[in-house]
Amino acid sequence: MTSVIRKRETSKEPMSVADEAKVIRSIAKARTSLVLEHAFIGNIALNLPMKLDYDIPTAATNGKEIRYNPNFIEGLNDEERKFLIAHECFHPMLDHPTRRHGRDMRKFNKAGDYVINKLLTDEGIGKMPIGGLLSDEIYKAGGGTTDGIYNVLPDEDDSDDGNDPMDDCEDGGGTPADQAQQEAEWKVRVAQAAQAAKMMGQLSAGLARLVGEVLQPKVDWTDVLRRFVVKLRTDERTWARPNRRFIAQGMYLPSVSGEALGEIVFFIDCSGSITPPIINQFGAEVIATKEDCNPSKIHLIYFDSSVSHHAEFGRDDTVHVEPHGGGGTAFSPCFQYLVDHNIEPVACIFLTDLECDDFGVEPDCPVLWVSTGRDTAPFGEVVMM
Repeated sequence: MTSVIRKRETSKEPMSVADEAKVIRSIAKARTSLVLEHAFIGNIALNLPMKLDYDIPTAATNGKEIRYNPNFIEGLNDEERKFLIAHECFHPMLDHPTRRHGRDMRKFNKAGDYVINKLLTDEGIGKMPIGGLLSDEIYKAGGGTTDGIYNVLPDEDDSDDGNDPMDDCEDGGGTPADQAQQEAEWKVRVAQAAQAAKMMGQLSAGLARLVGEVLQPKVDWTDVLRRFVVKLRTDERTWARPNRRFIAQGMYLPSVSGEALGEIVFFIDCSGSITPPIINQFGAEVIATKEDCNPSKIHLIYFDSSVSHHAEFGRDDTVHVEPHGGGGTAFSPCFQYLVDHNIEPVACIFLTDLECDDFGVEPDCPVLWVSTGRDTAPFGEVVMM
């Protein structure tokens, strides 16, 4: 099943006071229905302020409040209003306002919508407004995660398909410490709402699993990867070129200087045991690492029992992760490939299940193994995905 939403042109003309009051009552009714019928999301909705805003086409959230265009809300029925409110609540529940990390905002928002709309539809929470972004095919291709779906969607510059997300998920703003605080506060909200819903016997198995993932995530290998890369660079920064990640927030901050970090090699295991969703997730982290650390060059080297493809990306290039291969697994050809092609990276990072005994000779640079299988290697640092 696939449904898309075309570009919306919602009126920005203010309503009469009486019509605004009618819309406000319809929103209050939808929130009350959520509390009675879906206690978990209803408790979340009660603690998220809602405001009228004629300058947006549909609705928006930054994790601190929900804003909506009354003209858009007026055109929805009761079930669609419940769906929309729940949709807005799920964006900050999944940390969307705080973890875009410089990625294209519209594309990231669309990816998040595919996840949220699928979840709400499966749970039977309200009714999705006509045209909401929903696709089983895209959901599965992206592994059911926002990051994975982001990587399977076409770039906005390359393919403007005319499909808009239902709303605007805005960045939370503030410093990294502020964003961390916002994420922590949302975890508390989720825990409290889950407890209330459980006491009422209204926490479904699907939502219980989601809550578990939000509150008790696995070891965050992405943080380990970032720390691994960051500690390799000097702390040199320059005001000559602003940090692009923060320009959209109105902050002019220094970027990492051109000499701060040398070349990095990402070895991507493309043997049969590595699934597309894992490759997609890793691709998102490669892009975020490039944005955060600004290495002089990124090498993506795909392998199975031998090196199957090599792609290079400079500072001004857009990174694309496209798997090649599909056979067995051997690590020694990877290190030999570096020698044969005179590649001298500051670090080598593997995505692999470590199901192999052919490690070859340890290189001179640090090695990080991001593993989906075994947890030991004869050298380097291992972190489980």
